[in-house]
Amino acid sequence: MRSSHGGGQVSFTSPRAFDATSIALPAGYRIELVASGLNMPTGVAFDEQGRAYVTEAGYSYGELWTTPRLVRIEPNGRFTQVAAGTDAPWNGVVFDHGDFYVAAGGERNGGKILRVGTNGTITTLVDSLPSIGDHHTNGPAIGPDGFLYFGQGTATNAGVVGLDNFDFGWLKRHPDFHDVPCRDVTLTGQNHTTSNPLSGTGDVTTGAYVAFGTATRAGQVIRGRIPCNGAVFRVRPSGGAPELVAWGFRNPFGLAFAPDGQLYLTENSFDVRGSRPVFGTGDVLYRVQPGAWYGWPDFHAGHALSDTEWFKPRGKPAPGFVLASHPSTPPAPAAVLGVHSSSNGLDFSRNPAFGHVGDAFIAQFGDMAPNVGKVLSPVGFKVVRVNVRTGVIEDFAVNRGKTNGPASRLGIGGLERPVAVRFDPSGASLYVVDFGVLTMGGTPQPRAGTGALWRITRATGGAQ
Repeated sequence: MRSSHGGGQVSFTSPRAFDATSIALPAGYRIELVASGLNMPTGVAFDEQGRAYVTEAGYSYGELWTTPRLVRIEPNGRFTQVAAGTDAPWNGVVFDHGDFYVAAGGERNGGKILRVGTNGTITTLVDSLPSIGDHHTNGPAIGPDGFLYFGQGTATNAGVVGLDNFDFGWLKRHPDFHDVPCRDVTLTGQNHTTSNPLSGTGDVTTGAYVAFGTATRAGQVIRGRIPCNGAVFRVRPSGGAPELVAWGFRNPFGLAFAPDGQLYLTENSFDVRGSRPVFGTGDVLYRVQPGAWYGWPDFHAGHALSDTEWFKPRGKPAPGFVLASHPSTPPAPAAVLGVHSSSNGLDFSRNPAFGHVGDAFIAQFGDMAPNVGKVLSPVGFKVVRVNVRTGVIEDFAVNRGKTNGPASRLGIGGLERPVAVRFDPSGASLYVVDFGVLTMGGTPQPRAGTGALWRITRATGGAQ
């Protein structure tokens, strides 16, 4: 009965204000602005000297296209371009043995993993990744085994190409694109009929794991192949064919290794949109088990989408199953985060000087309502701390105010849309990448030059 009131449903008047006192932290911690004026920043990494480098995406949902870049943050807060490229969006960066590694989403031409030298040279390690749909190539992270790990998102919300993908824009450019499973799957034959925006006339019927306008039948087998969608891969930093680590994710965005060497990831979960909308699914923090299948497109956090009490949208049919049989039982989540919170980049505390050793810190980009589904108040727009042993989630850095939301909505100078976090090499400082202003006026509207980098440190008397 009430309309949606997401955090992105705001107007914005430039310039963006900054005020560290607008951000609440636990006792004993402080935050400061390191750099502003960044253009859609998505990740941060540090070289051998401890200097910070940031990736600028070059693209976000909407119509704003710029050049993706890697920039070095100077002590005075200004930044110096190290490399500029193509294949936007650049969705994160990690540094290892003298080189940077960037996940290039490839919205137009397919995803890549790039090696970027400190002199700006760019070498492609992996290309032709299936990332021209809703979700892109994400990560990356260096594992204790020396391999480079990265995530690959799905083409669609819930396995079926529909009108929402036309609205996203990619169905116009790539009408034959669809999700690809990592292993052979057998379908139930669930199909969905919609109007045909490609021709403007008539209706078409579409099933799961096939191109728009292609119907499926019960018992139909869809062959798996590598690379596939909704999966985590690893590759040697020297290059080579990517190896499948685990699959059955929707959008594995943030990857990080805990102090004990265990890989964790954040999954952006289902939206209430498209031909197969799914209601009420929080984003998920997973421990990644090699070889496991995590449930997409038929499960959320271990719960079957056939459960109409949990997942049926109001006025829509229950999602049901698109797979006639499932590869395995999906593993249980480490934690379930806010619905539509867009829980993205994460890192783990390793230094007692900062505190909370072994806990995960997660950047929550914030909701993109009403496009992803209805919310009654803003969700996300903060940094949370997760005890991965218990699954307990607590706010760590959040804007002050009577309600939650981005700084532009609250009229203050705090956090806008945290998209990534990373501890510096010493582990004593947590850096927060703030994407900047993105409003939801029909289509997402990112605002150029409003991104920022923040630093959180611990003074005396902080919590352990």
